[in-house]
Amino acid sequence: MADIPFYQPSPAEAKPIAIVDIGSNTVRLVVYESAMRTPFQLFNEGMHCGLGRALADNGDMPAHSIDQTLRVLKRFRAVCQRLGVDTIHVLATAAVRDARNAAEFIKLARDAIGADIQILTGEREAELALLAIRMGFAKPDGICGDMGGGSLELVNIGDASNKAVTLPLGGLKLLSRSNGCLDKARSLIKDDLSNISWLKKGRGRSFYPIGGIWRALAALHMDYNATPLPIIHGYRVECDDINAFCDLIIKKDSSLKEFIENTLTSERAETLPYGALTLLELIEKLSPKDICFSAYGIREGLLYSLLTPEQQSRDPLLAFSEDFARLRSRSYEYAIELCTWTDQIFEAVGIKETKTDRNLRHAACLLSDIEWPQRDNRGEMSLYAIAHAPVTGLDHSERIFLAMTVYHCHAGKGESRGNDPLADLRNLIDKQNLIRARQIAAAVRAANVLAVGMPGVICDVEISRINKALVLRIPHRHADLLGEKFERRLKTLKGKLKLKDTAVKIV
Repeated sequence: MADIPFYQPSPAEAKPIAIVDIGSNTVRLVVYESAMRTPFQLFNEGMHCGLGRALADNGDMPAHSIDQTLRVLKRFRAVCQRLGVDTIHVLATAAVRDARNAAEFIKLARDAIGADIQILTGEREAELALLAIRMGFAKPDGICGDMGGGSLELVNIGDASNKAVTLPLGGLKLLSRSNGCLDKARSLIKDDLSNISWLKKGRGRSFYPIGGIWRALAALHMDYNATPLPIIHGYRVECDDINAFCDLIIKKDSSLKEFIENTLTSERAETLPYGALTLLELIEKLSPKDICFSAYGIREGLLYSLLTPEQQSRDPLLAFSEDFARLRSRSYEYAIELCTWTDQIFEAVGIKETKTDRNLRHAACLLSDIEWPQRDNRGEMSLYAIAHAPVTGLDHSERIFLAMTVYHCHAGKGESRGNDPLADLRNLIDKQNLIRARQIAAAVRAANVLAVGMPGVICDVEISRINKALVLRIPHRHADLLGEKFERRLKTLKGKLKLKDTAVKIV
């Protein structure tokens, strides 16, 4: 595996990094374990302060919002001290950038948080949004939109010139500019988007919405549709589907009332229709192939900018899987050996793979032992852990494939003694991927019996294919590890790979 091994700081060596985002609507602190390709959060807290509310009336941030923000920043400073944070990055966006009383606020805020504050330009916000998408997805292509409370940033991900624009189309900004009239807000959105000629380059590519308003919209959509996997990151939706849902939000359809009350805060619910309107107009303008939501934003974009070029170039799925395997499995070295073991089997059998297929297979090998302390329900525990893990670089169907593969590494023929944990997930991936998940799992299960989950055995096995039979040449020193159970696992592997036979030779 060319991508493994790769050194990243262990938890003992890691230096926590804090990022405070002073937004137009929310002030949020996120503390990360360290600057890593796949960031792990140690702490995440936000407070709706509404600095951008009514900014258009007199150009000032409201006094009560400033007071609340200062109290929140003092708490965040104390939290960082408790967590041993050495470095605090503080970002301020559109509300502070546009306010007449920004200088006075910055002085007070700096004293409250105990760190310098970066007032981001619209261009820098767009740049960080772009980096956030690169942090969260493997080779993304399309248009990214970051809708905050005070502004909307749009950037072309695949353009070498990284064409970008910032517009006064944040949720609170639209609420203020339109005086609460959605029809007027629609006209404002249309006018602001009409002169951006490069948006036509979004045709047939993905649109990546980021920002609190659109994350709330995604969460509501999943809740409304009873989505089996309620994970925002990598949640892909067809344009017709999201258009119909946005129409329901704009019309304040009664069927949404209970879901909005159960899912969103009152502050977020107030700006949600403006997020829906903006998304509708962007879809009409871009004609994208689909909508792919991101849980990452400018905080993760800043974190990505702190990585070395070598770290940035790593595949996010494999980076996460390696780190998790180091943390949770019995032997990271054995997990690496599993990757090579399945490489040899798939190559010998002649199974064709894309790079994405290969990465998912390697990720399954790396994550296959993370729930080893469990005795009777390793499969179900692994399924849940992977399905809900903070892993990036894959969409929902890929996440489900990965979780199901690791489930079958432990469950084998016995799907479940009670309710089938896969019942709600199987329909979300196609039949070919179900077959492939079982093939990978069968290869891992055979290796686990032979090597007992420890390194130094399967790495010595030579695998080839002779006359439609899979042949394993096992060194004599490992011969005592063979037995009836390994023979049964090989028989299962033969069936999953549709082979004529398997053979073991002691050499």
